[in-house]
Amino acid sequence: MRNIVFTGKGGVGKTSIAAATAVRAAALGYKTLVISTDPAHSLGDSFDIELGPSPVKVAENLWGQEVSVYGDLSLNWEVVREHFAHLMEVQGIEGIYVEEMGVLPGMEELFSLSYIKRYNESNEYDLLVVDCAPTGETLRLLSIPETFGWMLKLMRNMEKYVVKPVIRPLSKRISRLHDFVPDTDVYDQVDHLFSSVEGIIELLSDSSKTTVRLVMNPEKMVVKESMRALTYLNLYNITVDQIVINRVYMDDVDGQYFEGWKEIQKKYIEQIESSFAPIPITKVPLFRSEVLGLDMLAKVGETVYGDRNPLDIFYHEEHVDIHKVSEGHYIMKLRLPFVFDNRMEANVVQVGDSLTVRIGNYQKGVVLPTFLAGMKVAHAGYEEKWLAIEFKKKEMIEEKAK
Repeated sequence: MRNIVFTGKGGVGKTSIAAATAVRAAALGYKTLVISTDPAHSLGDSFDIELGPSPVKVAENLWGQEVSVYGDLSLNWEVVREHFAHLMEVQGIEGIYVEEMGVLPGMEELFSLSYIKRYNESNEYDLLVVDCAPTGETLRLLSIPETFGWMLKLMRNMEKYVVKPVIRPLSKRISRLHDFVPDTDVYDQVDHLFSSVEGIIELLSDSSKTTVRLVMNPEKMVVKESMRALTYLNLYNITVDQIVINRVYMDDVDGQYFEGWKEIQKKYIEQIESSFAPIPITKVPLFRSEVLGLDMLAKVGETVYGDRNPLDIFYHEEHVDIHKVSEGHYIMKLRLPFVFDNRMEANVVQVGDSLTVRIGNYQKGVVLPTFLAGMKVAHAGYEEKWLAIEFKKKEMIEEKAK
C-alpha cells in the first residue's frame, strides 16, 4: 500500500491538492482513500459532498473520510471517559467539564495515526492520501508516538508492579480509595490506544511506502515555514518527494494590478527552486474558478502530475550518513537543511547507546549502531545541509583533553 501525506501552512490549498491527487489516482484505476486529519475539515467541501468519520464513496475507486475525535471517543475511549467522569463527580464536578476531560491533549493526533496504521495493516486500498492539518499540527502528530512512548511504559509498569499487586487489593477494603483506582479495563483501553500507533514512525519513514508532499504559495512566510517543515521531517527520516507551488499567477494573467504580484511571486519561486532543489517542484496556477467538485479536481490533478503516475516516488535521499575517519573515530551526519538559514539551534545529548537530537521545539531519539554505542560524542556542528556529529573512543577524548 502506498501512502502520500500532504502538509503545508494553513490556507495554501493543500486540501485541494490532496483531493486532486486522490481523484487522479482513482481515475487511473487505483483503489484510493483520502482522509483528513485536520480538525477544521474542508475535504468534504473540496468534493462538494458531505463526508463522515467512516469512509464514504465519492466516485469509482475513490473514498473520503474526515477523522472525528468525538466519534472515535465513543468507540475506543468510552471506558476511560467514564472513569474520568466518575473522578469528576466524586469531586463535585458535573456536566460539560466531564465530557471535555475525556479529551486529552494529543488525542486527535493519536486517532489519526491509528487510522493510518490500521489501513496499512488491512491493505484494503492501493493508496492512502492523508490531508494533514497545517504544518505545526502535522509535526506535532509525528512527535506524538515518541512523546507518549515513555508514558505507556510508565503506565504498564505502574499497573504491573504497583496498582495490581498493592493498590487495587487495598481499594477493595478502603471505599474512599476505591473511587480513584481505575479498573483493569481502563488500563487495557489506554494500552490499546497507545499500542495502536506503535511502529507508525517506522511506517512513515519507510520511503518505499510513504512520502510527504509539501504544498506552498510563493510568499515569504509560507516559504520560511516550509523550510522549517522540511528540516523537521528530515529529523524523523521522512522523505519529501515533491514540492507543489500552488496559486501561481501565470504570464497570461492580465491586468496592471497583478503585475506587482507576479514580480513578488517570481522572486519567491526562484528562491524555492534554488533552496529546495533537487526535490522535484511543480507549479499550479491560480485557476479562474473555485477548485470544487470532481471535474475541477481532475483538472488540478492533470496539472500537478501530467503523464506521471501520482503513486510514483519522485525523489529519494538518505537522511543519515556514517563514515569512518580512522580507528575509533567516526562521523555521523544527519541531513537537516535550513537549520542555519532559520537560526534553529540544534542540541545533541548522548545517553548510553542512544542519541537525542533536538531542533527547535521537536526532538528525535536515535538508537546508535553497535559500533558507535561504546563511543562518546566529541563534537557536533553544522556542515552545509548536514548536522555532523563526531564520535570518538572515550580514551581518545580524554587523551586530547590532557
